[in-house]
Amino acid sequence: MSQKLVCNCNGTMPLDGKALGLTMHTSLCRQEVGSVMKAFDGSDAIVIACTQESALFSELAEQSAKPLVAPLRFVNIREVAGWTQEAKASTPKIAALLALAEMPQAEPVPVVNYESQGRLLIVGPGKQALPWAEKLSDSLEVSVLCTEPGALPIARNFPIYTGSPTKLDGYLGNFTVDWDLQNPIDPEMCTRCGACVEVCPEGAIDDAFQIDLDKCKSHRACITACAGIGAINFDRVERQRSAEFDLIMDLRVDPQMRMSQTPKGYFAPGNDPLEQALVATQLLGLVGEFEKPKYFVYNEKICAHGRNGKVGCNACIDVCSTGAISSVFKNGQGTVEVNPNLCMGCGACSTVCPSGAMRYNYPSVPHQGKEIKTLANVFALESAKTKQAQAPALLLHTLQAGSQALDSLGRMAHLRPKQFEGLPSFVLPYGIEHIASTGLDLWLGALSYGFGEVILLLTGDEDPAYRAALETQIDLGNAILAAYGFDARFSLIQIDSLGDLETVSSAMGKLRQRGALPAICSPASFGLGNQKRETIEMVLEHLQKQAKTPLPEAGAVLPKSSFLGGLNINKDACTLCMSCVGSCPEGALLDNLDEPKLSFIEKHCVQCGICVQTCPEHALALSPRLLSVEQRKEKVELNETKPFHCISCGKVFGTSKMVDLMLSKLGAHGAFAGAALERLKMCSDCRVVDMVNKEQ
Repeated sequence: MSQKLVCNCNGTMPLDGKALGLTMHTSLCRQEVGSVMKAFDGSDAIVIACTQESALFSELAEQSAKPLVAPLRFVNIREVAGWTQEAKASTPKIAALLALAEMPQAEPVPVVNYESQGRLLIVGPGKQALPWAEKLSDSLEVSVLCTEPGALPIARNFPIYTGSPTKLDGYLGNFTVDWDLQNPIDPEMCTRCGACVEVCPEGAIDDAFQIDLDKCKSHRACITACAGIGAINFDRVERQRSAEFDLIMDLRVDPQMRMSQTPKGYFAPGNDPLEQALVATQLLGLVGEFEKPKYFVYNEKICAHGRNGKVGCNACIDVCSTGAISSVFKNGQGTVEVNPNLCMGCGACSTVCPSGAMRYNYPSVPHQGKEIKTLANVFALESAKTKQAQAPALLLHTLQAGSQALDSLGRMAHLRPKQFEGLPSFVLPYGIEHIASTGLDLWLGALSYGFGEVILLLTGDEDPAYRAALETQIDLGNAILAAYGFDARFSLIQIDSLGDLETVSSAMGKLRQRGALPAICSPASFGLGNQKRETIEMVLEHLQKQAKTPLPEAGAVLPKSSFLGGLNINKDACTLCMSCVGSCPEGALLDNLDEPKLSFIEKHCVQCGICVQTCPEHALALSPRLLSVEQRKEKVELNETKPFHCISCGKVFGTSKMVDLMLSKLGAHGAFAGAALERLKMCSDCRVVDMVNKEQ
């Protein structure tokens, strides 16, 4: 158990200490700070319900004579509950948030390492890049790539290159940059003696020591003046240059890397002096060894990316905004490869992965499942005590950005209650590392635990691909619920920026006026697992038992984006060649060793479409749908035919349909005229024997 210290912030919140079973403080960070110091001497873990003074309390903990038994935990009840318009009714929410703060932290995950020696490349116009190089060269190993000429410094304190980057990729400690040396003057060879400037009749060379080719009339007097140095060459063939760096400061208006989450070590402040100064400060701290969590786990065995040289599922590659995921084919077998140094932890790959091969691990779905289950259970228990039992709504948001937006909203709801609406009493905020990392396994799991709805808050800094992926998943989730007769329970709130409080306020006001939605089912007891499809199957079985309407015998139609579904087959076109069986990455398609029969288990199908691409007769088509749990588990026969026996030895060597097709296509060919046509009805061994006998 933990010792909870709750502060009523000078009595500005209508907290019910008796209902919460807690002692209330009104000035925990001031006159009552002794209560905190006393708690430090205890033997329990400590949860402080105040995030505003977390720095103060952490400093006091460090100064405490007795080491704490566990790290301090902080929880915000003020902005998300106590300062809202429904503060008096928020006791169940506060109890749930306090219970969440008490829960064990997630298991640690492996780390990804970086090493930087401070080799910095500043890319951009010389007028901006060179002054920053002068400032940073005392602390970092600076190089400059001038994309536009600028006056060169008198002293050669750092390398200066010119040209346009053709390639820039990598990450902190491991960037590779290629560029073209386009100007006749190579600044690395130039001694800046000025001889070329003096002799140029057009004045095409200035203190940037680059030739203005629009002014140059090809007198070539500069070449003669530079003969001893050889820095000027109008006929240079080898223009490609390449070098490696640890850090990149890209000052161009149109930067090389435009993704929403750029690699660690890459900064693109543009031409804004303030942004440039902030980046310069960050660069100074990026020398040494660093680490970050490894956000993902990849299971190659169940990946549906490719088989037999065919690409099936490409979802993770398409959604990744950092270019961390690439396609790898080896002997026809397709997998994906993730560069953990480029991965920035958005988790969108796991959200769109149909098989669960790509799994988010920071934290894992089982850990998140335990936390949201606790939130739902405690809220329901405390809500029942008030005789106004209602189902909570789960508000998912990116931990850092979302918390900042919700805290700001709560403050404004307290200071300007007529202009801003805080969170309703039934809305429970739950922060995750990145909003794109959450998918249907967690959302459906939340509904099965008793939440009435799941709302996603996007704060405006997400890559457009993330929003598109989440909207697709929301549509699919609501379609699944509709199949069971439930109304839509998944929705999204989009704001333009963290300052766009009006949009959040309006959304919260609408929720408050509408009221809490009832739970769609009785609370489930199972836990969410690491295997995405197994978790979803469990939830579907739970929902099916309490569905308002039974599923149609043929299944409910789902959107094309569905990872649940079956196959339609054209039996007349199918020859039962079984190429689809060999191509299926999930084992959903099965053959039969004793007779030509094609079977299918819908539960295993991820709708990757490799079988459709592989089928030579184009006899297969995907069928996104939702069948009952029992039907999905059942092995069904898609097609079967009679075996064909060799007319010579009687051995089975194919199917009747396959031989008939072969006879119809090859029968008119001259090579199979007359008796030779009969050879097509023989197995390979008998065919050879017959040919030898006919030749004798």
